[in-house]
This record gives sequence, structure tokens and C-alpha cells, in this order.
Amino acid sequence: MSEAAVTGPTTGPIRVFLVDDHGLFRAGVRAELERGAAGDPPIEVAGEAGSVDEAVAGIGHLKPDVVLLDVHMPDGGGAAVLARVRPAQPDVVFLALSVSDAAEDVIAVIRAGARGYVTKTISARELGDAVRRVRAGDAVFSPRLAGFVLDAFSDRPGAAPAVDPELDLLTRRERDVLRLLARGYAYKEIAGELFISVKTVETHVSSVLRKTQLSNRYELSRWASDRRLV
Repeated sequence: MSEAAVTGPTTGPIRVFLVDDHGLFRAGVRAELERGAAGDPPIEVAGEAGSVDEAVAGIGHLKPDVVLLDVHMPDGGGAAVLARVRPAQPDVVFLALSVSDAAEDVIAVIRAGARGYVTKTISARELGDAVRRVRAGDAVFSPRLAGFVLDAFSDRPGAAPAVDPELDLLTRRERDVLRLLARGYAYKEIAGELFISVKTVETHVSSVLRKTQLSNRYELSRWASDRRLV
């Protein structure tokens, strides 16, 4: 389960549909995928959407080969798109592309039917390879994330739980902020990574401190590490 290059011939371009609520990010992904590299099987971005409703309508109309799916969006996110599209279009392949590398997010979209999950730190070349691989039938995960899936679908003793009830205290965006904070990111860097303002980052951190009854970022980092968010 690596992001190594796919091998073997393909016929015609792979038609991809992008789902992400940040238009600038979609534009960058579109440019990188369609640029490709010499000798790579071509990828064509057939359409894009910034919300769950737009995604469901667009995928239904265009019937792409692969959907690149953001996990967190204001109106429901990746799992909501999967729930509404897969029953009617079981042949469409979904690959999650998210800033989040939290175990609960990975497991939720895989259970919903996604074929793989990669983070937004992936390079353009690796992303193109991941799209080609899921289209060919492989399951593709960023290296650290494969273990979450193996644990979640394993019956062996000691396997990691799919959901930590204590994390239910936090919203998804608060978890994203906490994860980056625990990695040592400054507020300005978190804001840039998540496409939000520094003031919004401060608001989320204050909320997390209040909900967890912790007093500083060092305690938050330990709390996040104990729950495998880092």
C-alpha cells in the first residue's frame, strides 16, 4: 500500500471529478493532474464541485472514472457524497484527498466505500499515480494511514479502535487545528494550511482548551498524541 507508480497500459484518459470546497486548491490539482509527466497515462479533469449537492449532481451527470474527494466540507463532506452516489453508481471509484490524517476520518470514508486515502502533502506525481492505481483496482493509502485501516478491519487483539469517544467533544475543524498545533505549527502556518484566518485558529484553539479542560498547547500536544492524532 504505497504511492508507487502504477504499471501497465491504459486506454484513453482517466476522467476525474474533483470535490473540494476550496476553489483555488481545485484549480491547482486540476493543473497538476492534466499536466502530468512524459510517458504517464493521461488524466482529464471532467468536472469539479465545491459542495455535496454539486458533487452528487456533477458525478451523476458526468459519470467519471475516479472522484477525488475532500473529507471535510461544510455541508457534510466525503462520507455524505459517498452515501448518495455509490448506490446509484457503484462503478465510480473514490479516492479521498484530505488535509486530515486522523484515524477516524480515514476509517469513516473507507467504510463508506472509498478505495483509498491520501493526504494533501502528496506530490503531484504521486497523486497522479494514486489516481491511476485506484482506477486499475488497487487500494492506495499514504504510508502512515494504511495501519489505521488494517487495524480497523482486523480482529486481532490490540487493534486500534475506529472511534475514540473522547474525540466526540471536538468538531472536525477543531481536530484539524489541534493536529497541526501538536506538530508544532504556528497559528499563521495553521491558518495557511487550512485556508482560514489566524483569528479563526485562535477561536478553535480556545474552544479545544475549554472542551478538554487543558491549559496550554503542550498539554494539548500530549492529549493529541495519546489519541494518535499527530
